[in-house]
Amino acid sequence: MSLKERYERVLADVAKAPSAFGPATLIVVTKNHPAELVAELVDLGCMNVGENRDQEASAKYLATQELRPHNSLNWHFIGQLQTNKVKSVLRYASAIHSIDRSSLVQELAKQLPKLGRTVQGFIELNLTGDPGRGGVMPANLEALTEEVLKVPEIQLQGLMAVAGLGEEPRSEFERVLELQHRFLTIAPEARSLSMGMSEDYQVALELGATHIRVGSKITGPRSY
Repeated sequence: MSLKERYERVLADVAKAPSAFGPATLIVVTKNHPAELVAELVDLGCMNVGENRDQEASAKYLATQELRPHNSLNWHFIGQLQTNKVKSVLRYASAIHSIDRSSLVQELAKQLPKLGRTVQGFIELNLTGDPGRGGVMPANLEALTEEVLKVPEIQLQGLMAVAGLGEEPRSEFERVLELQHRFLTIAPEARSLSMGMSEDYQVALELGATHIRVGSKITGPRSY
């Protein structure tokens, strides 16, 4: 199956999924794939790509600009973001899906005014209970949300989550919906839900995801 066929198959799933907010945004995760593949996606009409490592994403962004000089891609940073990489990531990312701690919010608040720009932001939830994993612990969600809302340059969109390894995706995403009720009492306009990847995006769509992050289901096997 070609890249075009895989891409259009997922687009069809998005189109037929019920949603109160219109079709979900499909973010094609292109990590471990070259800029040439991103250029092919541009030719197919793709508007959103996702990356999780700055070193790879920075180089790929520049290469894509050379391959498709007038592209209008939105680059989404979806991996855990180190504070010392914030300035670099903000050179290309229009959205950050992994806001998960106070130090990161503070660095974004420092760098965004210097660059004279804003960024869309999602607060990432930690569903595993493991503090070594990315995401804010549910008990700290309200405090972090209030901190993000104090930074006008961060346009808070909603919540992001990844289903735990070996966990049943439906129950994981239902937990996100429960946490969203608390979250919306503080940020009622931030109703977006970034959840669902290649193996579970259909469940995420069924439960109301507004953004899905699909990699190998579209791009094919990655080259490591």
